[in-house]
Amino acid sequence: MTTALIVIDVQRGLCEGAHRMFESECVIDRINQISAQARASGVVVVFIQHESTSGSLEFDSDDWQLARGLHAEPTDLRVRKTTCDSFHGTGLHELLEERGITDLVVCGMQTEFCVDTTIRRALALGYPVVLVADAHTTEDNAHLSADQIIAHHNHTLANMESFGPRVRPIATNDLRLAV
Repeated sequence: MTTALIVIDVQRGLCEGAHRMFESECVIDRINQISAQARASGVVVVFIQHESTSGSLEFDSDDWQLARGLHAEPTDLRVRKTTCDSFHGTGLHELLEERGITDLVVCGMQTEFCVDTTIRRALALGYPVVLVADAHTTEDNAHLSADQIIAHHNHTLANMESFGPRVRPIATNDLRLAV
């Protein structure tokens, strides 16, 4: 069994300014802890970066860059995407297949959009997923607080059975990565 850590959209435009995600600094610290453990265990680390043709996440803009404080290494992989689904039109699935990846650990931003959609697609492709329950985040919306959205997705995704593979939410401090 081979594992990859997928870090979704932890970019400056989502961690700073008007659209700063809930507790983004704490989430970045947890992701750094997880990615350090992953690298030490030989687990592939993949940073996903969302991009648009204009606006705050325009490719190569300051907001598009990985968040300040997020540790990335030259050996980490990078994948650019233009939809909520990190697999759609990106080659991510092929990249994982080439490396013999069978299991995913997922964290990042934004819980109800890119994290949720990527996890559902991963399940449909046959990947069991560990969702790092305290290392994904979002912002409040008109109906729910960020805390409520995160808790809802941890619960909902963990209770999906129809794909076959399952999602296991695990807190950062309880996560043990191995190749």
